[in-house]
Amino acid sequence: MPKESLFMNRIRGVGYALKGMFLLLRTESSIQIQFCIAIIMTVAGFYFKISNTEWILQLLAIGMVMGIEALNTAIEKVSDYIQPEKDPKIGFIKDISAGAVMIVSIIASIIGLIIYVPKFM
Repeated sequence: MPKESLFMNRIRGVGYALKGMFLLLRTESSIQIQFCIAIIMTVAGFYFKISNTEWILQLLAIGMVMGIEALNTAIEKVSDYIQPEKDPKIGFIKDISAGAVMIVSIIASIIGLIIYVPKFM
């Protein structure tokens, strides 16, 4: 079998990534909620005509929350696959993973407040 080119390998990788993104959006309620919030914040950004810097911060915050939420989902799925029964060690891992989502969500919320509260004043 001939070796696949680097370019074709990258194209295939992008395909897998897109498949994963759509699987998350279709099957995971936490990602669906985050996606709805992202749409609302994007609409708000256009409505309030936020600056380029504010857009950068907002998009980074959205990306971090959704990316960490996706990793949290993957960790939970792997944990459940490895140990389907309730296990304190797996619970600890899942709690830490959920904590990571909480950290970025708090920071994203603070960024949102910094951007939008002055627009209401």
